[in-house]
Amino acid sequence: MTHQELRLSVGASPAQRTVAVLSGVFVATLGVAFVALPLLAGGLLRRLTGPGDAFASYEEARDLPPGMLPPALRDSAGGADQSGQVPVLGLCGLPFVLLGVYLVLRVLRTAAWLDGSRVRVRSAFRTRSVDLATARIDADGVSHRGDDAPMVGQRLRSAAVVAVDRSGAPRVVIPLRGMGLDSLPPSELRALADAITTGRPADGRDDAAHAVADHLNRLATHPR
Repeated sequence: MTHQELRLSVGASPAQRTVAVLSGVFVATLGVAFVALPLLAGGLLRRLTGPGDAFASYEEARDLPPGMLPPALRDSAGGADQSGQVPVLGLCGLPFVLLGVYLVLRVLRTAAWLDGSRVRVRSAFRTRSVDLATARIDADGVSHRGDDAPMVGQRLRSAAVVAVDRSGAPRVVIPLRGMGLDSLPPSELRALADAITTGRPADGRDDAAHAVADHLNRLATHPR
């Protein structure tokens, strides 16, 4: 097992990053436009439906009896209440803004590194790490014990290995394929397998971990 930090091929290629970033920016821009348009439309609506030249606002005519106010000015209060509801519609654009930001962050930040037996996985908003040599190893998040171990290789086809620290820390999901790749390169698969089996006994509660490592080695030898 190498002790030099190895960056796993789980991120996007430069071309994929460009496309994803442009798509995310486009979606976020649409959301911003949807938020801003009602604000601009509300201001324009108030200008078009506001009182005439006689009074600039109700504040200038508040001393007059309501019956002496022009009809347009009497209705302006109700119109202001309705126009105030217009900007609320712009909140519907916030999910698109958040989605666009998430797409950009996900494609730019997603990465994973293997340093000895410790793996570090970075997602859009957080980074988690775990020692593969001591963690409980599952295939695709399904815990395997005892007679379930022979099924590990079959379930790994969904291309994910989950490492759960025995201290109860959040699980770390390690993709077994990069964006646009059928699987990680053989050297990276073997490095993961070595990290999983380092110092582990060959029987008992670690049977599932050894089954996962064996499958990673087979996948490195005979990639699909």
